[in-house]
Amino acid sequence: MRCLHSEKAHDLGITCCDFSSQPVSDGERGLQFFRLASSGQDCQVKIWIVSFTHVLGFELKYKSTLSGHSAPVLACAFSHDGQMLVSGSVDKSVIIYDTNTHNVLHTLTQHTRYVTTCAFAPSVLLLATGSMDKTVNIWQFDLETLGQARSTEDQLKQFTEDWSEEDVSMWLCAQGLKDLVSIFKMNNIDGKELLNLTKESLADDLKIESLGLRSKVLRKIEELRNKMNSLSSGIPDEFICPITRELMTDPVIASDGYSYEKEAMENWISKKKRTSPMTNLVLPSVVLTPNRTLKMAINRWLETQQK
Repeated sequence: MRCLHSEKAHDLGITCCDFSSQPVSDGERGLQFFRLASSGQDCQVKIWIVSFTHVLGFELKYKSTLSGHSAPVLACAFSHDGQMLVSGSVDKSVIIYDTNTHNVLHTLTQHTRYVTTCAFAPSVLLLATGSMDKTVNIWQFDLETLGQARSTEDQLKQFTEDWSEEDVSMWLCAQGLKDLVSIFKMNNIDGKELLNLTKESLADDLKIESLGLRSKVLRKIEELRNKMNSLSSGIPDEFICPITRELMTDPVIASDGYSYEKEAMENWISKKKRTSPMTNLVLPSVVLTPNRTLKMAINRWLETQQK
């Protein structure tokens, strides 16, 4: 083997690198490139574009830097389709990015020590993360997350005006509501109409008889409205409490794996059944653990906003 190129990529040293298995096409010249991700002791993940042809030879170009970690990044890996990139850090968190828009899709904070490795499954929606806390965690993605990988922000900003009936049909399928596609198409429901649907219009106009189905549709529409509101306010979605829909000041992790504002979650547990606000499943425990990593990230974000 021979070394084709050497690049000083991270000032404090590199901890991991990974190629995307899916090439990126250059529309102008018809050439194909590959993405390369590198992580380092400088708390950063960098994306590079690599080309290698017999005519042009080898070329490596810096593309972008992904931020979000507050400590050295020990691992990074592309998803099988190249649409997502995951990283694990000494800050005990795992961050999943959209490789096209660089948006943060998820921040996972369940590990209690350094996250040292992470890997996507090749053909199913699974992610594995390993940590010095002696655990391997297996995560499953929902279809909505994959939809977000098309760029959550762009998708939601143009949602009210630009979604066609076909876009609404795709959204229904992603939410597990494909049986309603024909009904929505028959009633010409586009994006704007979707946001204006009510329990009365679902029952009287669309003739959806099942109360449970109507409730699920309204709940999914409300989730979209909440995401749009959080985007318009400029607050990262992972900083917003799922219960209050406001910026968290004292985030805690519940036994369902999600983070909430401490007071809101305590009130939820005391007044409601012992169920998760996010999954509606029974909570295995009512113990709330302070999410210090998330609190630090929120404080850093607030400092940047004040500047």
